Amino acid sequence: QVQLVESGGGLVQAGGSLTLSCAASDRTFSSYTMSWYRQAPGKERELVAQINSIGSNTNYADSVKGRFTISRDNAKNTAYLQMNSLKPDDTAVYYCRAVLFRIYWGQGTQVTVSS
Repeated sequence: QVQLVESGGGLVQAGGSLTLSCAASDRTFSSYTMSWYRQAPGKERELVAQINSIGSNTNYADSVKGRFTISRDNAKNTAYLQMNSLKPDDTAVYYCRAVLFRIYWGQGTQVTVSS
């Protein structure tokens, strides 16, 4: 069973940048499809970005296209979410998710964007 640990959240002003990391415990990390989700207070959890196992294909929510970049380093068992031009609407708890036959979630990291 893989364990996922997110880091890199925090408080940033609008227009700023943050990079989230998701470290996986499983040596088969390179087989997992990785995603970042977020959940704002009172809202449902939503998909932000997804990357396939070898990093050759990515997908983004329309709300973050052109501002966020998902990537992965399979040698380090880590996925990343580079977030630029942050907006107050990006404020949420961000979760990473790994999928390989089963779904695994991290504990989440808070991102707060002040106006």
